[in-house]
Amino acid sequence: MPTLLWYRRDLRVGDLPSLSAAVADDSEVLCCFVLDPRLEASSGRRRLQFLGDGLRHLRDELGGRLLITRGLPQQRIPQIAAEISATAVHVSEDFAPFGRRRDEQVQAALGEIPLVAIGSPYLVSPGRVVKDDGTPYRVFTPFFRRWREHGWRRPAATRTESTQLIDPPDLSSQAAQPVEIPDVGGQIEFPAGEAAALQHWKEFVADGLDRYEHDRDLPARNGVSRMSAYLKFGNIHPRTMAADLDLQNPGAAAYLRQLAFRDFYAAVLHHWPRSAWHNWNHEFDSIQTDTDAQAQRLFEHWKAGETGIPIVDAGMRELRATGFMHNRVRMIAASFLVKDLHLPWQWGARWFLDQLIDGDPANNQHGWQWCAGTGTDAAPYFRVFNPTLQGRKFDPDGAYVRRWVPELADVEDSHLERGQRPPGYPEPIVDHRHERAEALRRYRRISK
Repeated sequence: MPTLLWYRRDLRVGDLPSLSAAVADDSEVLCCFVLDPRLEASSGRRRLQFLGDGLRHLRDELGGRLLITRGLPQQRIPQIAAEISATAVHVSEDFAPFGRRRDEQVQAALGEIPLVAIGSPYLVSPGRVVKDDGTPYRVFTPFFRRWREHGWRRPAATRTESTQLIDPPDLSSQAAQPVEIPDVGGQIEFPAGEAAALQHWKEFVADGLDRYEHDRDLPARNGVSRMSAYLKFGNIHPRTMAADLDLQNPGAAAYLRQLAFRDFYAAVLHHWPRSAWHNWNHEFDSIQTDTDAQAQRLFEHWKAGETGIPIVDAGMRELRATGFMHNRVRMIAASFLVKDLHLPWQWGARWFLDQLIDGDPANNQHGWQWCAGTGTDAAPYFRVFNPTLQGRKFDPDGAYVRRWVPELADVEDSHLERGQRPPGYPEPIVDHRHERAEALRRYRRISK
């Protein structure tokens, strides 16, 4: 009996439980991906390009037998399932608010055809790691301990050799007519797809993992894995990565902690879906932020990397040029926006989602709230990064700044602590000492 495998954030063939479930009974399987216009409209240019490239690679892995269609899933999936007389629709479970609402609508439209959700994009699915009383964790460290105790499965073996995949051209309905895979001309610096993800991870394990604990905070070095986009689109499962981590190695242990943060923020969004765009800590709802015309002008300077603060400008220019920004610099740039410019963290979060290839609401929004002091386990309100000192600490020789801010390429002190500001590079748009005091004043007003 035929089944339908509906791909979403799991663009691979290996270690894919939903595919294993779909082929378990030697059924004929139709693999499909639905381009949802709502998600296309909200995806930045590079993220849409990475999705398109990943779909092309997946189609090749499936021997061309991948149906790409466009429309609302609650309409397209039932139509396609009806055409092939599917006994079930198999998916990887989605825990984000949008995905959960979408899947509820699809199941309602499918009627008696079950939507079978198995597996997830995480080492431990949201909702599984909770306190003894069943309530969710609000702080990362105890979550991390329980998460380690819970553990996770080994990578899943996916059997596809004898699978009879349905060829999309054999279908005739309007709903099953293929559409062009997105190719918007977005420039991305590394290839998408499962094979590229596996190769990239293999190279990092061999050449970068031992240095990760120290080098991951230094943006001038190639010290991070840059696996986040592959994880975002499911070109690789974190289970596959965790299997390669020898936790006696400090670098591997530090890397596992980052995978745990990914699961933690997914769990936070699962339990508190409103936190996607609202303060997780409601006590900060009344904090004063600036949204007038002057605030808009400051925001444009920040987006363009023209703040006059070298480390902030380097990060923002890297983001615009590549769709990537080093995580340490993300924190510095975010702190500058919310605590030096006093702008709403949501403005910065939207810009990051528009620009980042790895843009993911759970990680992105809750990372921003950590910087703003409004989220779980957040930086306390009185922690205001001095961007110049942060630049000096994490880019001590200025190599990262010089790479992305060419105006400072020939300046001896690229962090400009000693006032050597060359012509053509702007003066700081705000005075950090003054704005730090103002930020503390605003935070203290709501803490009384």
